[in-house]
Amino acid sequence: MASVRGCNLPDDLLYDVPNNIWYRDNGDGTLTLGMTAVAVAMAGQLVAFTPRKAGRAVQAGKSCATIESGKWVGPAKVAFDGEVTEVNDGLVADPKLANSDPYGAGWLIKIRPTAGAAATASLIPGSAVAQPYEAKMTADGFAGCQ
Repeated sequence: MASVRGCNLPDDLLYDVPNNIWYRDNGDGTLTLGMTAVAVAMAGQLVAFTPRKAGRAVQAGKSCATIESGKWVGPAKVAFDGEVTEVNDGLVADPKLANSDPYGAGWLIKIRPTAGAAATASLIPGSAVAQPYEAKMTADGFAGCQ
């Protein structure tokens, strides 16, 4: 697992570094996505999570959910066109799950990419994500997760 400035970035995930989103291949044509530890640390304690409903289409670069914390409100953007197949109702009920377990119970949605496996071509594998995240943190002036 990569750790950049105290932020853990698991090797088994794919990353959309500009949007601080991770993706996990579910092996059934869908991907689970969530906020990285970097995103959670930058946002602070989450207070609300409002996802798009299952069955809804989402376009690349558009919001699949609205995330709200004490210091930030904004979109969780997807990297490719797809359809929301499932939302994390547990996170809707308790948004703090994203803070305590961003790569587990704190996932946001599951999505089926329109372009299939080709949709993930622009994502960075966990084994290669440390340097891009170091550069992003420097550019954003973000000290880290600790």
